[in-house]
Amino acid sequence: MPGAIHAEGLVKTFGDVRALDGVDLDVPEGTVLGLLGPNGAGKTTAVRVLTTLLRPDSGRAVVAGVDVLRHPDEVRRSIGLSGQFAAVDEYLTGRENLHMVGQLYQLPGKAAKARAAELLERFQLTGAADRPVKTYSGGMRRRLDLAAALVVSPPVMFMDEPTTGLDPRNRQALWDVIQELVAGGTTLLLTTQYLEEADHLAHEICVIDHGRVIARGTSDQLKARTGGERVEVVVHTPGQIPTGREVLARFGQADAAVAVEEHTRRLTVPVTGGARLLAEVIRELDARGVEIDDIGLRRPTLDDVFISLTGHAAETPTGNGEEDAGEAEDTAATAARTDGGEQKETVR
Repeated sequence: MPGAIHAEGLVKTFGDVRALDGVDLDVPEGTVLGLLGPNGAGKTTAVRVLTTLLRPDSGRAVVAGVDVLRHPDEVRRSIGLSGQFAAVDEYLTGRENLHMVGQLYQLPGKAAKARAAELLERFQLTGAADRPVKTYSGGMRRRLDLAAALVVSPPVMFMDEPTTGLDPRNRQALWDVIQELVAGGTTLLLTTQYLEEADHLAHEICVIDHGRVIARGTSDQLKARTGGERVEVVVHTPGQIPTGREVLARFGQADAAVAVEEHTRRLTVPVTGGARLLAEVIRELDARGVEIDDIGLRRPTLDDVFISLTGHAAETPTGNGEEDAGEAEDTAATAARTDGGEQKETVR
């Protein structure tokens, strides 16, 4: 049975640019799918299609059991969307922005005000609630935009790189909010460039590049494709490199070579066993008289995953023209609200 978000063969082109090239997605109800990819990979285009802001050239999509192309108004009543950039009215106060969104969703006046107050507190904006948004910092605007997307607690949420511009404390606060939503049954599609974020939040991850899903699985499964964990050791003197290599070779994965950087005295080997194995390596090095300046257990980073899967680093633009093409089409909507089924967009 298809999940709360289901897509088959989504294709979207902008001129000669193929922003989506046959994307398939399935997100079970009450789970988080992390759509992971570099800038221009097609993540935002996929979100725009699934949230009715953009029509695909071909393919099919169903959200909350409703066909996106046949019944877009009904889909909009069942979703919340937070885009890459804060889509709030800077001349209204934070409280007025949230109250307005509640009214657009046709909440009664008292209920809209109460929900606004609740969300302002939840996102630590109470102290600035009655200030015009134009006086807010970028992070505060981002938090207000996220609050607006949650006014009616929709069953399906889309968050397009939601932690952009947030400091570590506010990023963690948002993660806590997301986990609470999902625990309550909300289904979430989250786009991100950060493996740490996907690792923390997503039940499954789809890696997208050049408009195609090139890998999917849990965070651990994806990391395993890049070689899994590695032990890295920096020995004290160049003369200790041979002995250090012998020790690491004993603990490395079968047929795994120990990589040596002579000038930094750094030795690296893929391993399986985690922190317990690291302790064994330290004991063995000590027993063999190898002095170490540094040692650690390293897991693959975002760049490791992307270099392994795509041949380029995560932050490197892929050049598929998604952003430029989207602007040319004038469809770069970063937020959608409803007013009795009618769509309100902020176009950038």
